[in-house]
Amino acid sequence: MTNRFTVAVTGQSLIKHDIRDIKSPGFEAVKQVLRQADLSFTNFESTILGSHGGWPLKGSYFGCSEPAVLDALDDLGIGALALSNNHAFDLGPSGVLSTLQEADRRGFLRAGAGRNHAEAARAGQGIVGNWRVAMVAMDGGPGPDIMYAADGGLLRPDRPGINRLKLTQLLEVDDAAFAQLTAIRDRVGYTSTDLANDSQPNDPPYVDPHDELAIGRTIFKRAGRFGRNVRIDIADFERNLQAITVAAEDGALVVAYLHHHHWASDWYQVPDWVGSVARRCIDAGAAMFLSHGAPVLQPLEIYRGRPIFYSLGNFIFHVPATANWQAPEVWESVIASCAFDHDNTLTDIVFRPVVIGGEDAMSNPDLSLRRAPHLATRDRATRILTRFQEQSHRLGTEIDVSDGIGSLRLDTRDIDVVAAKEHTNSGYTRQRTS
Repeated sequence: MTNRFTVAVTGQSLIKHDIRDIKSPGFEAVKQVLRQADLSFTNFESTILGSHGGWPLKGSYFGCSEPAVLDALDDLGIGALALSNNHAFDLGPSGVLSTLQEADRRGFLRAGAGRNHAEAARAGQGIVGNWRVAMVAMDGGPGPDIMYAADGGLLRPDRPGINRLKLTQLLEVDDAAFAQLTAIRDRVGYTSTDLANDSQPNDPPYVDPHDELAIGRTIFKRAGRFGRNVRIDIADFERNLQAITVAAEDGALVVAYLHHHHWASDWYQVPDWVGSVARRCIDAGAAMFLSHGAPVLQPLEIYRGRPIFYSLGNFIFHVPATANWQAPEVWESVIASCAFDHDNTLTDIVFRPVVIGGEDAMSNPDLSLRRAPHLATRDRATRILTRFQEQSHRLGTEIDVSDGIGSLRLDTRDIDVVAAKEHTNSGYTRQRTS
C-alpha cells in the first residue's frame, strides 16, 4: 500500500461534444496529468439524453449531451463527477435518471444527484486503489424548487433531482430604500400567502419582521448600505455537514463540493459566505473543499492545513460559436494535483495551467474551436499562474511559480493536527492505469 494519494481537481466541464478525436500535444499532456493521479475530479455541467428521454426545461441556449461525452471524460482520466449544478436538471427528472444510469455504467464515483432526496444527499463513496474516498456534492442555486430531489409520500412519488444547499438571496439596502420597498409592498397588497406561493409551495423564508421583508424569492434587509448576500438554510446545511462527518469518521478522504451562481459583481471576488461554508465543511471532516459557478479561476485558501478552491473556473466549456464569452480568463484555469499522506493530511499541491483550445483557438473568435483543454505554455502559463498566485497571497496562501508550474508545499509540523479530525484508511473499487 502506498502512503501517498493524489487527487487532481479541475474546472467545471460543460461538455457537449465527444473530444476523443482531438490529437494535439497540449491535450495529450492534460491527459497525462489526469491519468497519473490516483483520482481525477470534475463537475459534469450538463445532463445526458439517454434511455429515460426528457424535455428541455430552460431556454434555447443550452441543451443536453449524448452519453459519449462521459466516455470522453473517462478517456481523459476523470474518475469522479459532481452532478450538483444548474444544468443537471435541463431535461427534468428524466435527464437526471439518464445521467445517473450512464455514469454508473462507466464506474464513475459520483455525488450530488439521485433518484430521490435520500440518494441525492448521500455521500458518494468508494475505494480507489487502497484508499477510501467520499464526496458530498451540493448545489446552492439559484434554481427552481422542482430541480431538487425529493422523497415521496402518500400519493406523491419520489422526484429525481439534485442535492440542495438552500440559499436565499438577500439584498442589503439603506433605510430610505427599505422604507420605499415596504411602502410598495403595502400598496400592492403583497401578503404572506403570496410569499408562500412565490416560494413554492409553502416554505417562505424566515424574515426579521423589523428589518427584513420578502418579496418573491428575495429578502430585502435594512442594513444602512447597499450590498448582496445570501441566507443559508440551517437545517439544509447541517444535513450536508452530517454527511461529511459520517464519511470522514468512516475513514474516508472526503471531498466537499458546492456549485452556486450567487457570485459577487466582480467574478474574482469571493463572497464572505462562501468562505464560511467552506470552513464549516472542513471543520466537519472534509479533506478539501471545491467550488464552481463563477466562470473564472478564483484564489486558493489553506485552512487548517486543507485546501479551499473557491472556483476552479472552466475546464471544458462548449458554448455556441458566437456566444458572448470572449474574455480570456473564462478559458484559463489550472489542474491542481493535491497529494495526501496516509492519514489524509495534505502535503503538497502542484498547479498546471490550462487554456481551453490552446493558443491557436484563443486567437480565433469562433468559440466552437475551443473544444478541449491544453496545458498552457510560455507567457500564458506565467500569466495564469501569476494571477492565481497574487489572488491566493491575499488569503495567506503562498504559491511558488517556476518554469510554467506552480507549487505549494505544507510543513506538516505547522498543521493543527490536534484540531484536525483523524482519518484512517481501510480497504467503490476503481483502478485506473495511465
